[in-house]
Amino acid sequence: MTCNLSLLRRVLPLALVALLPACSLAPAYKKPDVGPVPDSYAGQTADGLWSPAHPTDTASRGPWWSVYANPKLDQLEQQLDTSNPSLAVALARYDAARALLGEARSDLYPTLGVDASDSRNRQSNNRPLRGSGQPNEYSAETFGFGLGYELDLWGRVRNEVAAGNANATAAEADLASVKLSLEAQLADLYIRLRGYDVQERILQDTLNAYQQGLDMTQRRFEGGIASGLDVSRAKAQLSDAQAQVSEVVAQRALTEHAMATLVGESASRFSLPPDNSPMNVPAIPLGVPSQLLERRPDIASAERHVFAANAEIGVARAAFFPRLSLSAALGFQDTGMGNLLSTGNRYWALGPDLAMTLFDGGRRRSKVQAAQANLDASAGMYKGVVLNAFQQVEDNLTLLQQLGKEAHQQDDAASAAHDSQTIATNRYREGAVNYLDVVSAQTAALQAERSAEQVRTRRLQASVDLIRALGGGWDSAQLSATTHAVTDSVTQAR
Repeated sequence: MTCNLSLLRRVLPLALVALLPACSLAPAYKKPDVGPVPDSYAGQTADGLWSPAHPTDTASRGPWWSVYANPKLDQLEQQLDTSNPSLAVALARYDAARALLGEARSDLYPTLGVDASDSRNRQSNNRPLRGSGQPNEYSAETFGFGLGYELDLWGRVRNEVAAGNANATAAEADLASVKLSLEAQLADLYIRLRGYDVQERILQDTLNAYQQGLDMTQRRFEGGIASGLDVSRAKAQLSDAQAQVSEVVAQRALTEHAMATLVGESASRFSLPPDNSPMNVPAIPLGVPSQLLERRPDIASAERHVFAANAEIGVARAAFFPRLSLSAALGFQDTGMGNLLSTGNRYWALGPDLAMTLFDGGRRRSKVQAAQANLDASAGMYKGVVLNAFQQVEDNLTLLQQLGKEAHQQDDAASAAHDSQTIATNRYREGAVNYLDVVSAQTAALQAERSAEQVRTRRLQASVDLIRALGGGWDSAQLSATTHAVTDSVTQAR
């Protein structure tokens, strides 16, 4: 095929235009300002009862729950990462975001298509401009290729890709956020379950003491030393303690059922043996407040949504300018009477296509305004997420410090109540007091010991909430690694 110089002169300028850097109509991106970030947390100063790790320490990038040194919790957290249904939903949403990004990226490349047809046709006798020698019926065969490519002069396609990439990254951070939230929820439930185990042990020990007290009053009653009122009080106290055991057992079962759902098992088949071994509040590396912006996946997600909204403004603005495309076609046509692929049956077409909307009743302007409003809303949401993150850290720091004081005070109260119980029991044996004093002392001792355990459980739960507020072991620089690890584990479990 010989070169057509006239065609080359028309196409060459368009090719040069395609090589020139195109502009972008999106505003210059600037991360929303959240105001001055403090140098340290207000609750970071320790009072000797609980102290965080030194700010220069770094949190482990991985299984943050390992700071509790509990093998069973480690096992459950790993099971959650592979079997939790909510995590699978978050993964599917991330996959969808990645697919939409691939769809946007496809517009950066030319579109190549093929067309083939073979038909039998009849034309009207009264067809306009019909020649006298044309047949009434004829065959038509076509085989050809078509090529189209839009020159992204105004950055519409590139801004769509940028927005799609930001949304995919936000979905990746959302996946990490869901994972962190579920892991913290499981750790919280596990700590609560172990708290119930300790309370049940306290109550069982108390039941033994109450039973001994009832046996003692029975013997004293039979010996004519104690009254029937003492026996009734001892029985009532024992029955009340048994009712408390039933309540703790019920609450433990409900907690166990919730854990089963989190790790992807049926509540009917899931069970954990009692374990009342103590769990200690770990030292938690706080770092500096500015690091929180990089260590919270929800903050990273909110910031990427702001970036995507900013890019969408460029997409909306590009609609005010013409769209220039290059198209080409090459193929063969025949009436079915000869060789379709012969040289004489070839056809081709090559040229630019320019399209521009001149009037749309304000549609494009409204889309730009909507994109700007979406950017403002995304920026506001980002600021809200950041402020809420700082509040969560400060809340849990305050809780840990105050619960530390309360734990010491409650332990002192429990010790004093046990001393009072011992004294009352001994004086009752000596006949110096009636059994009501013993009942009062024993009730106070039980309540004080249970309260002390509840405070210990709340401290552990507050430590989990603090780790979650700090972003766990997550870091924005680890986005891809974090998501791929979750993707692999959940995909393998499907």
